[in-house]
Amino acid sequence: MIVEALSAVVLGAVLSWVALRSLPGRLPARRTVFGTGALGAVFGASLMHSVLGKDHAAATVVGAVLIAAVTVSLLIRPRSRRLSRSAAA
Repeated sequence: MIVEALSAVVLGAVLSWVALRSLPGRLPARRTVFGTGALGAVFGASLMHSVLGKDHAAATVVGAVLIAAVTVSLLIRPRSRRLSRSAAA
């Protein structure tokens, strides 16, 4: 379980770094993104370990990275658009 969790945290940090490199203006502070990626990976590793069992280490890490990707994607802000007022307002 320790190796699974550590590898998931490392892959969650790599995922966060890739997200920051590809979407620099649409994510909050780096510290927030890295923390979210790491904590999402730890949560995903514990969840997948409890669902799959101890004999599926590779699937546990893959599932943990997928859950980390989902949690990091929740931080993405929409593109800034100029809001126009309607005629009724």
